[in-house]
Amino acid sequence: MSFHSSLFTVYVLLLTIMTNSFVNKKAWFNYEMIETFEAGIALLGNEVKSIRGGKLNITEAFIRIKDGEATIHNMEIQAYEKVNTFQLISPTRTRKLLLKKNEINKLVGKINEKGLTLVALKVYFKRQYVKLELGLGKGKKMGDKRETTKLREIDREISRAFKYR
Repeated sequence: MSFHSSLFTVYVLLLTIMTNSFVNKKAWFNYEMIETFEAGIALLGNEVKSIRGGKLNITEAFIRIKDGEATIHNMEIQAYEKVNTFQLISPTRTRKLLLKKNEINKLVGKINEKGLTLVALKVYFKRQYVKLELGLGKGKKMGDKRETTKLREIDREISRAFKYR
């Protein structure tokens, strides 16, 4: 193994660590997504460090729009253990989403008009900023969920068949 190839593998490992993204698989299973949006999240410095460390859970997160302001609830960010303050921050506190007024108005109109729901889909880093991908979705019925699992099983069987050929 040469020096350049080992340097390349280290570079690839660093890229995968630095580009943490947390996907809410439950949301894709429970909702049929119609449209997605990107929003920033107002966080504290130690919360960003904690997210970089991989201590984030968005499976139970949901988004509300009230008084022209979008907020995310139940997004759990575990406390950063190396922080040097006595300030206790709740891991599931409400955090403000950074969206433009026209985007918020567009979302409110679609939610009220069609009975859709806003769901947190993915949290990722874009340069040094933490971004949230939120989806405008319609809840699936039990039959739709069964169909999704059947299609997933069929895709697995097909990929296994091609793998052993």
